[in-house]
Amino acid sequence: MTSHRRELIIQAFKKLDRMCDGSVTVEDLRGVYNISKHPKYISGEWNEEQCLKEFLISFDTPNSLDGRVTEEEFMNYYAGVSASIDNDAYFDLMMRNAWKL
Repeated sequence: MTSHRRELIIQAFKKLDRMCDGSVTVEDLRGVYNISKHPKYISGEWNEEQCLKEFLISFDTPNSLDGRVTEEEFMNYYAGVSASIDNDAYFDLMMRNAWKL
């Protein structure tokens, strides 16, 4: 992965890590991640807490779900995403749009 891609991933992580403690939790996500359009939230099936927990699980290490996502776990997730995107400009656009960087 290029250094530019790594820097974008770190910027996104830092935006989420509002407590600046090196990990992202549900508390960090409040006010940063908008769940209002999540289908299960709209239907009333899940509350805000459930939506945020499920969002975190997508970045957490499988078989080690602890409710905290470290920078390494976040980087590992995006390493997989990065591998599927050949064009650096497209990866940059995707990250900037997804995380409002």
